[in-house]
Amino acid sequence: MNDHRTALISGLRDMADFLHDNPDIPVPRSDVSVLHFPARSEDAEMCAQVDHIAALLDSAIDQEDAAYGHYSTGIRFGPVEYRAVAVLAERRARHEALISYEGCVIPEETS
Repeated sequence: MNDHRTALISGLRDMADFLHDNPDIPVPRSDVSVLHFPARSEDAEMCAQVDHIAALLDSAIDQEDAAYGHYSTGIRFGPVEYRAVAVLAERRARHEALISYEGCVIPEETS
């Protein structure tokens, strides 16, 4: 095991133990996701990495995410999810185009 993986697993266990031992501390009302993004590369290579993870998890590729330009799979543990997500080139390009306008449009102040 590499150091980051060991530290992540230890941190998750420590947090779970801490929340268990301190029931007055609120927890999120929504689900919690641990996300893995393959290193950015060609779409086919990133999808192959997600396919490999899907095989390890014995999970399917999420067809609903494809509409958003994502290729993903995951596994749930109650309200906690591990998810592998490849953001495909076309979706990244659309996002970069959208944020390229950031700061360019300044609305008039209203009184």
